[in-house]
Amino acid sequence: MMSTVAELVQRQWGDHRVGLSGQNVALSHHQVAAGAAARAALLVDLLPRGAEPHLGVLLDNTLEFPLWLSAAALAGAAVAGINPTRRGPELARDILHTDCRVLVTERAHLPLLDGLALPGVRVLVTDPDNAAYAELLAPYAAAEPGDATLGRVGPGSRLLLCFTSGSTGAPKAAICSQGRLAAAGASLVRHFGVRVDDVHYICMPLFHGNAVIANWAPALVGGAAVALRRRFSASGFLDDVRISRATYFTYVGRAVQYLLATPEQDDDREHGLRLGFGTEAGAVDAARFEARFGVRLVEGYGSSEGGAAIQRTPDTPVGAIGRAGAGDDLAVVDPDTGKERAAAVLDAGGRLLNGSDAIGELVNRGSNPFEGYWRHPEADAARTRGGWYWTGDLFFRDADGFLYFAGRTDDRLRVDSENLAAAMIENILARWPDAAGVAVYAVPDPVAGDQVMAALALRDGVSFDPVGFGDFLASQTDLGTKMAPRFVRVLRQLPVTATNKIHRVALRRAGFGCEEPVWWLPPGSAAYRRLTQADRTALLARYGDHGRADLLAP
Repeated sequence: MMSTVAELVQRQWGDHRVGLSGQNVALSHHQVAAGAAARAALLVDLLPRGAEPHLGVLLDNTLEFPLWLSAAALAGAAVAGINPTRRGPELARDILHTDCRVLVTERAHLPLLDGLALPGVRVLVTDPDNAAYAELLAPYAAAEPGDATLGRVGPGSRLLLCFTSGSTGAPKAAICSQGRLAAAGASLVRHFGVRVDDVHYICMPLFHGNAVIANWAPALVGGAAVALRRRFSASGFLDDVRISRATYFTYVGRAVQYLLATPEQDDDREHGLRLGFGTEAGAVDAARFEARFGVRLVEGYGSSEGGAAIQRTPDTPVGAIGRAGAGDDLAVVDPDTGKERAAAVLDAGGRLLNGSDAIGELVNRGSNPFEGYWRHPEADAARTRGGWYWTGDLFFRDADGFLYFAGRTDDRLRVDSENLAAAMIENILARWPDAAGVAVYAVPDPVAGDQVMAALALRDGVSFDPVGFGDFLASQTDLGTKMAPRFVRVLRQLPVTATNKIHRVALRRAGFGCEEPVWWLPPGSAAYRRLTQADRTALLARYGDHGRADLLAP
């Protein structure tokens, strides 16, 4: 098995099957290797002597993105994927924090750089019709893989600086070496049986770890082709899949909901897809997706940090992610005490009955491949405190050892002294037939702790029925007494980040002071009613009476 990504890129030399397509262009594997070799040689000449071997890539999913990933691997450099939804000082901070001396971009993103102070950063504009870029590459056209490196390239060579999408503070850049990325790709090849005639469709952004680690890397290891979509499009998904003859794709966050929201067609099953792999689709939407498109979705677990692995086995129950990977010592613990949580009690329908006792943070108490964050020792220490790797994710574990995702630690709620996980409530609300999308988050309680708020995106042609919604909640046997939303915000679609994850920070910030209609369950009331301005005024006064008005965002 190849131990570095550079070796995997070199292996493409001489392979004239189609290896990469997008933007109405198809390149063979050989052409990918040749293009990567030319860019590697250019990079070696561009990077100042003594500088960190880092380049930033501020691109949509164009052909240049995987070419520069491959070039960095050959040269022994590292790529920082730059998020194009960042702006101003935040964008400059991402580039400078990761010590990028070369920034690869395209004309569409040049306005983002206007007025930014980026001292010592060389900007390359890679559009196909840019003559200056073509002239810059031309002297290196005859380069072959291995001709130009910045030093010894091995399994420990840095390859990725993946920005995390934390809810607070500046994003941290998790380090991923060539060896870890190659191993991650090999693991998925084994699990999913990736074949050389497969086509991996990449519609999630390549600046995010999901697309690189879970899609590009296994294609590289397995010798499969890659088909790119510049940006995710629910309406264009099936056409792309058919044209590229894609067999595999990955998803993150709400992407599956967007696909389900497209109008149903008689030919929804006429395609070659056999598998989708991702996170946060939820059991309800995964079942709906398979019923409509005939494609099985496998919910996985992993992070850019790579500190814990969960392996799916054929006997994994519906709704579970799997068991601990080989060599991992995973446990679900109380994040405050470190004590293991109770085993989950599930009813015949797989519904969790003891969430307050079973849900905790997933930790790895054994060895793990976490390679740290770039220039962030405080975050390293927090992630590995007490000698354990703390994932920052909530899980529960059944009596047979299967692990179930329950949300992020940042999404915990504490209602009447009871700890709740937003994802568990979301999974219940997703069963409501009128819901096209669901997000659950905490808003401060006027006295102490939190209250539950839900944002609901409704299906086309449906209006919110407060009585019907209340009846639905009452019929859910696994909805605990503290889980029913106090506030329900009704909106056309959920706000999302560039990686299609719910933008919870924006939802929390708005709270019940948002512009869209909000329904609420007043204390002691048995039915939801519209939140009026008089209600808001009275609520704000109550927060003020208890000294908690400062917890509400202006």
